[in-house]
Amino acid sequence: MVTIRAQGLSVRLGRHPAVNGVDLLLEPGCLLGIIGPNGAGKSTLIRALLGLVRRAGGTVLIDGVDSGRLSRQQIARRIAYLPQGQTLHWPLAVERLVALGRLPHLGPLSRLSAEDEALIDAALMRADALHLKGRVATELSGGERARVLLARALAVGAPALIVDEPLAALDPGHQIDVMDLLKAEARAGSLVVAVLHDLGMAARYCDRLVLMDHGSPVADGAPLDVLTEARLASVYGISARIDAGGKWPLILPVGRVKS
Repeated sequence: MVTIRAQGLSVRLGRHPAVNGVDLLLEPGCLLGIIGPNGAGKSTLIRALLGLVRRAGGTVLIDGVDSGRLSRQQIARRIAYLPQGQTLHWPLAVERLVALGRLPHLGPLSRLSAEDEALIDAALMRADALHLKGRVATELSGGERARVLLARALAVGAPALIVDEPLAALDPGHQIDVMDLLKAEARAGSLVVAVLHDLGMAARYCDRLVLMDHGSPVADGAPLDVLTEARLASVYGISARIDAGGKWPLILPVGRVKS
């Protein structure tokens, strides 16, 4: 189990204040969605939580320890990370690419064990990518590559999983599969954080949403408490229909708000 706490977390990218004094507690057993318009600071926030960008202020505690006191390997063992929009430069076989997820657990010059290989296959199966073994990753379609990269994150076997736009490039069926997987991970006790643009998926699957705008959370809570028509208008500049009467809530953007 992993808990992450940000206190007064700020990040500047050049002269731009990308994250502004964020206080946030991330706890296990919850699928947390981070949403917001382009440039709201979502990706920078999660990169700051992982220590991948320099903080301008504040602290990040991972299980009560300042993340700056933890090595990259120690963080990688606790938190698996799937960045958005990765470009593959090397023609690795799919299974070798997914095997990179086991690196935090290996010593220098160590070889993969039978257990590692089994975990790699299990991760590929969960990401519906086992049939891609033997293929060259750079020759895959965008959706196939996205599932293989998700498998690499799953292969880490970490108690926390942070994924940035995991639905990009996926067809509707695989989008549902991925959200089902993330929900199952949270139900099993993991901390799961997903940056999402699909508000319908966020409302349907997430236990909690944090809505970012201009580098700060403007709402934090249950999906239908966060996703109000007024808030979508003020933050996204859209009008939307919200239907909470069915089995799953439906969020349908219908147009731009006229100024």
